Amino acid sequence: MFHAQSTVAPRISLVVPVYKVQGYLRACLDSILDQSFADFEIVAVDDRSPDACGRILDEYAARDERVRPIHLEENKGIGKARDLGALRARGDYIFFLDSDDTLAPGALQAIADRLDLTENPDILLLNHVRTYWTNRVQQSAAGELLAAAGTEVFTALERPEYLTMFAVVWNRVYRREFYVGNEFTFTDGIYEDALMVYKTMLTAERIACLEQVCVEYRQRRQGNSMRTPGQKHFGIFEQYARLFAFLDERPHLAPVRGLLFERMVSHFLFTLVREDRILPKDRPDFFKRSSQQYNRFKPAGFKKPEGVAGLRFDLVERGSYTAYAAVQFAGSTRGKLRKRAAKTKTALGKKAYDQLYRMHLRRPIDENLAVYSAYWDRGVACNPAAIYHKAKELAPHIRGVWVVRPSEVQNVPEGVDYVVTRSPRYWEVMARAKYLVNNVNFANEIIKRPGQIHLQTHHGTPLKQMGIDQQRFPAAAKNMSFHQMLKRVDRWDYSLSSNQHSTEIWERVYPCAFENVDSGYPRNDVYFQAGAQDVARIRAELGIEEGQTALLYCPTVRDYQKGFIPRLDLERMCRDLGPDFVVLVRAHYFYGADPQLQALQERGLIKDVSKYPVVEDLCLAADALITDYSSIMFDYACLDRPIVSYVDDWEVYSKARGVYFDLLSQKPGETPGATATSEDELIEVFRSGAWNDERATALRAAFRERFVQYDDGHAAERAVRTIFLGQPATPAVIPLDQRTPAPTAAVAARLVSGTDLVGA
Repeated sequence: MFHAQSTVAPRISLVVPVYKVQGYLRACLDSILDQSFADFEIVAVDDRSPDACGRILDEYAARDERVRPIHLEENKGIGKARDLGALRARGDYIFFLDSDDTLAPGALQAIADRLDLTENPDILLLNHVRTYWTNRVQQSAAGELLAAAGTEVFTALERPEYLTMFAVVWNRVYRREFYVGNEFTFTDGIYEDALMVYKTMLTAERIACLEQVCVEYRQRRQGNSMRTPGQKHFGIFEQYARLFAFLDERPHLAPVRGLLFERMVSHFLFTLVREDRILPKDRPDFFKRSSQQYNRFKPAGFKKPEGVAGLRFDLVERGSYTAYAAVQFAGSTRGKLRKRAAKTKTALGKKAYDQLYRMHLRRPIDENLAVYSAYWDRGVACNPAAIYHKAKELAPHIRGVWVVRPSEVQNVPEGVDYVVTRSPRYWEVMARAKYLVNNVNFANEIIKRPGQIHLQTHHGTPLKQMGIDQQRFPAAAKNMSFHQMLKRVDRWDYSLSSNQHSTEIWERVYPCAFENVDSGYPRNDVYFQAGAQDVARIRAELGIEEGQTALLYCPTVRDYQKGFIPRLDLERMCRDLGPDFVVLVRAHYFYGADPQLQALQERGLIKDVSKYPVVEDLCLAADALITDYSSIMFDYACLDRPIVSYVDDWEVYSKARGVYFDLLSQKPGETPGATATSEDELIEVFRSGAWNDERATALRAAFRERFVQYDDGHAAERAVRTIFLGQPATPAVIPLDQRTPAPTAAVAARLVSGTDLVGA
């Protein structure tokens, strides 16, 4: 829905700083725009984000004028981005929301109602939950405290217990005149929230509470700046020094000085033991700084907490890191020793290959060796194959070796070096290769060495839900360990993408520290490089007669059923369409040979191409694609030929597997062409010509604009230059309207025969 910008100041201004959150930004913005309460604006500050965040903000702003993007010319940091957003805000209240978090349904209405009921307080404190990638939701510790306040309005000196709430700015809203009038600004560095929270709380004359959950605080597995260890975490000392300077200038705040001192020391101790914040080598120095700050700011008459917490405070005051470490780590060390003993016992039972593998792991990495695998070692195929061939051309010094399962050895092309899985040489190349290239994941037992480079190419654009999103769908998640999956993903250094949709999905559903490479899918290069001779040759090899319309039918696997079950009466379809059509049927590679398809082929009704080695050739030969939820639709769209979606089980599939958009919506960019939900409808689509009419063509154009974004015939070259040669990703992506896909069969026939002189 389009909302015009009101000339009246909105009730609430949501200030959203944005930086490297392209996988989460849409969810954040949608959670705001879907609120029932509509009197708000979003001041979204693009802090020179290097990914697609800026484009996403502009996309949303074009749809809804309540979204007001600000694009900074250089990165300023989250504090300065918030400052600028607050100055640009026009609302009665400022709500700082982080761009990887979301609003709970009904949050803004609840906030507006409570602001009215409490007669516009300076600060309204909010409740939140923590949401984890495992779908676990954890309630905050502040729920009872917020509920206890009811509709009471107070100051921090009157109710100091509210200073113990989680010290972040997104769990409260600020009256804009109060916030701007007091000239509050964020300081540089991290831990800036704590300083801002305490200063505003101690300045406010009217504070109110709302116990309803308003913010869903996303616990990112990786990518959160607070969870990256390093010296930057020492900035906590300067932030608290500023807080106590603030207190020194306001003697009337002396009653809460002891409470804030205890909060400070507890914060130091919490930070000290976090492995994702303070490196072990830095802990003695961090402890020393904590001790110095303790003795510098300790209030007169301060009483330490009781029990173990008091002992830790005492050790910090004394500056004894050795004694502190002994107390802090004794229990955890015992637990680690028990785990290590269990692992050692397991390791002793491993086979001889483990010793061989570990021997090779001690040898130097071969800087000129690359290992390739595709589809769980099913042979030379897909994106890895296209990269392999392009690397032979552009980086001939790099030797490529393929990993194949024993059953696929006979299908390895002549001249291609390979190793069989779990053979002696397999362990050697896996241990020593500089480059590891796969369109799925290597086995759990493979160890990613420092210095090795892992390129994940993927094997499709996601329509069905992937990665951690599958946790919500039991049929898809059965027998899957998501923790093990993410450990495998932790090995990735680079992740290829063919469109922005995929880039955003991969970043969110695989929350690990890889770098996106928006190069396009190398396997799709052939769709722009093949010519008329190639199309004619492939059709001849497949036995497609001149003048026949070839329909490629590629249904995908169903998680909720076993084995290949044709969803079409193929005999009836072929009979009703007549001899002018020929149907090529390709079952998913998860299934073996299907006797029904073989029988139909023997009768001359279809062509069973399930075992045809190169699916790209099948696409080049086909005049149209019939599929359901298979990612082949996104690849086939490169050819700009008709795509028909046959989705007779849409309701079941979308609920059992989960999808990212609605194929049947008829919305541009979602539906690739004509659709059918029954056999009768599908036959009528071809009889009536709807498969290739004006409506289908328009839908296909919008679909291509969204998904054929980086595929232009040069994806393999960009990948090789980026990964193997360390060069810029060149050439630049060719604009979509300037790309020339392989000709259709009819055009190819004219070109080959020489009758189409213009095309020739």
